[in-house]
Amino acid sequence: MPIMTGCMRPGIHAYPEELVSFIFDLWQDPQFQERLSAAGIDCSVGLPDRAVLQQVISTCYQASLMREEERPVMFRLIIRAPELLAADEGPPTGLHRLQFARTRAFNEYELHRLAPAADFFRTLIGVSLDRENGAQIWGMVHSGTRWMQAVHGGRKTFPPLPPSPVIYVTGPGRISVCIGPEIIASLNGGLINCPSLDVFTSHWLAESFAAVRAEIWELHQAARARACKPWASLDPEFAKTLGQQVVRRIISVIRNAHHGGTLVYLPPEMSQEILAENRYMTIKYQFREEEPRQRFRTLMLRIMSTLAERHGEPDDHGRVIGWREYVTNRSEAIALLDEAIFDVAHFIAALAATDGAVVMTKRQELLGFGGVISGDIDKMETVSHALDTEGELTEQELSEGVGTRHRAAYRLCHELHDAIAIIISQDGNVRLVKWHNGAVTFWDQAPTGVPGF
Repeated sequence: MPIMTGCMRPGIHAYPEELVSFIFDLWQDPQFQERLSAAGIDCSVGLPDRAVLQQVISTCYQASLMREEERPVMFRLIIRAPELLAADEGPPTGLHRLQFARTRAFNEYELHRLAPAADFFRTLIGVSLDRENGAQIWGMVHSGTRWMQAVHGGRKTFPPLPPSPVIYVTGPGRISVCIGPEIIASLNGGLINCPSLDVFTSHWLAESFAAVRAEIWELHQAARARACKPWASLDPEFAKTLGQQVVRRIISVIRNAHHGGTLVYLPPEMSQEILAENRYMTIKYQFREEEPRQRFRTLMLRIMSTLAERHGEPDDHGRVIGWREYVTNRSEAIALLDEAIFDVAHFIAALAATDGAVVMTKRQELLGFGGVISGDIDKMETVSHALDTEGELTEQELSEGVGTRHRAAYRLCHELHDAIAIIISQDGNVRLVKWHNGAVTFWDQAPTGVPGF
């Protein structure tokens, strides 16, 4: 049985006790253990005693219902003894541990008082578990903000959290429980969600862009052959990783703006047809066919060439470099190109604020925005809801149960089987839509438990 989102039955509201029971059951699931191993987390790491963990989560839940000067209480909390954290490290590449002169009682009132000082995006509240006194607040852990790049994309390295229980409180009744950086389960609106469905790791999505990546790879290889000095060999997966990071950034910027939006990716060969009069959509703001429309691909090729050139060595022909070398490269040239390509991501995200879809080809060529999908396209009564990453397990849902933006994407993907639509709702939910296994299929991208993302 795969791990799925929406783990509680509709109409049955969950509370901290149910969340703890769910976590302990999930901990025994072989598929979940595989997920931890894939994330580099030792599966032998144990959970705290059930009663203690329930006390901690219940206290966090109570604190989440309080308010600080009319603002919701938000904080991150790590259960780890202070002596297990280095005393001489700190952001941006480490964790800065600061102990209080004396421990504080662990209760909702102390959490409420500490939350404003423990900025959610930069600091965690440190908690230790004492056999005699139970949970105690021992101090604060300054993490910096680089950890957010795992959510919204980027190349900067960041200190991984140790494999200890971490709890996010992001609003009234909104709690996520993690092991280090990996979210185990979230409680939101009385529903338990298990965010194991990251569509960006799917094979079908990678295959959808395989031809475009092959084209970029050929262009890179041609540039490498023309080079006057040796270039390092580039990992063929580098372009995929970079492209995914940029798309994650586009999505996160749209989510953070809370206006929603739709991104439509079409086969490159459809660019002329979709910009002319057609039965699929009308694009109100079209961009002229010239190089700026392809700036994303231009920058990607420049990044690939510059990285290979910077790491080229005459006596090291077999060396292969990739994402690791990119994130650790400190050259100004790479830094400027990285800033440029993520500026394009922010630009595209801003276009989504206008009514209608942002329309691109799978080459990331920006055709235009304000795209209105035709209402004359045949409608369908049901769509398939993918319950696993590859869409092998699905359940049928009525198409009328969502808003206009979603139904328009369903209609488009029903007609254009090679199209991919990404719909970001105003409430931050993300849905990918594609014709898959003979039906219009959608994936709900896993929630992160991080506000605005």
